[in-house]
Amino acid sequence: MTISREEVRHLALLVRLGLSEDDVLRFSGQLSHILESFEILNEVDTSHVAPTANSIGIESVMREDEPKPCLAVEDVLANAPSRENTFFKVRPVLE
Repeated sequence: MTISREEVRHLALLVRLGLSEDDVLRFSGQLSHILESFEILNEVDTSHVAPTANSIGIESVMREDEPKPCLAVEDVLANAPSRENTFFKVRPVLE
C-alpha cells in the first residue's frame, strides 16, 4: 500500500506539523514501507482465535473493600497541631 503526498500533507495538517516538500516525499516512502510491513499480518490465520479486547488476562490489583473498625477520635487527633472538641481546627479558607 502506498501513501500519496497528498495523504502525507493531510496527516501533517491533522497533527499540526509543518513539513517541507522533502519531508513529504521522505515520509510518504517511510509510511508506505510501514504499511507494507503490516500487510503481512493479513496473511495470518486468526480463524481459531477468539476476539478479545486484551492480549493478556486482567485482574484487579486492588484489595477488596471490606469494612473495618474506625480509629478512635483521640488517636486520630493525637498529633493535630490544633483542635476544637473532636475536630481539626484550621484557619478559615474563605473570608
